[in-house]
Amino acid sequence: MNFDANTPIYLQIMDDFKIQLMKGIWKGGDKVPSVRELAVSYGVNPNTIQRSLSDLEREGYLYSERTSGRFITKEEGRLIKLKKDYANTLVDTCMQKLRELNLSDEEILESVKVRLER
Repeated sequence: MNFDANTPIYLQIMDDFKIQLMKGIWKGGDKVPSVRELAVSYGVNPNTIQRSLSDLEREGYLYSERTSGRFITKEEGRLIKLKKDYANTLVDTCMQKLRELNLSDEEILESVKVRLER
């Protein structure tokens, strides 16, 4: 993973993990690899992974079982909300940039409609 120097690495790992959840790479109830395994795969310190996983757990995307490790939440509604919120953020960013170009709402809608029909 190529990390952005302007954003803390643990946040970038959390975002990457959330994207994997939204894409369905991780499914509810799946066991998360160990901290050490993830640290190797991301090429970062295990403490960085631990912080990312702890925050993901605090946000409700993971849960721990004492002797078994961490797992992806089985709360389907939480994962659906994550995807909707992410999509809305992308749309908001796109709309902001298009409005900076002085495009009207009608022009934006037409552009989106044309692309959806492709």
